[in-house]
Amino acid sequence: MSGHSKWSTIKHKKGAADAKRGKIFTKLIREITVAARMSGGDINTNPRLRTAVSAAKAQNMPKDNLERAIKKGTGELEGINYEEISYEGYGPGGVAVLVKCLTDNKNRTIADVRYIFSKAGGNIGTDGCVSWMFDSKGLISINKNESDENTLMEIALEAGAEDVKDEQDCFEIITEPDDFENVKQTIEKASIKYDLAEITMLPQNMTKLEKKEGEQMVKFMEALDDCDDIQTFYSNADIPDEVLMGS
Repeated sequence: MSGHSKWSTIKHKKGAADAKRGKIFTKLIREITVAARMSGGDINTNPRLRTAVSAAKAQNMPKDNLERAIKKGTGELEGINYEEISYEGYGPGGVAVLVKCLTDNKNRTIADVRYIFSKAGGNIGTDGCVSWMFDSKGLISINKNESDENTLMEIALEAGAEDVKDEQDCFEIITEPDDFENVKQTIEKASIKYDLAEITMLPQNMTKLEKKEGEQMVKFMEALDDCDDIQTFYSNADIPDEVLMGS
């Protein structure tokens, strides 16, 4: 499992604290609004919106907030016009980092992102400098208490999953993006709970970090998480478990 995937799972489990700060709601509302603007407000015909709404419901976002965000995207209500921007660069230990943003002010966002990279001892690179190191995949993380490997593998592969991996305290189901929804829904129908389900960017190779670099990377990821304009980020950092679990 990539350092980002582990981090995402940990942050998901700590989601209640994030929700109290309002950070996660802000990001989810932006994603819902943009998804609705791009492909309409019907979750049955808009996979990106369906995924965003599912994530919002998992965080107990009020129904009114969801509906307003969708209506702002479809133009039924006045809203802010967010633009999608991506940045690529290098973090602590030279790890590859992709950052996805939704912003209404590009100058503010690039300044914030550049500052976060610089403070961590990293730097923003040119377009394409690290994106070639990642593949777009569906990722579903399931605690081992929820299912045994053989059962999960049979269900997931039958539904179209690409692979099922044993990752210490969890199983990772990997899919092609087009197969993600079908596999996720099949897992749900089998009454198997998951800790994380998302379309993500998985690294082709990992960069192993020592403890000190791992600690720097965690601080770097926390800063990325705390930036409202940054929706998500991906890295090929292999962070020591002792560092991640202690974060």
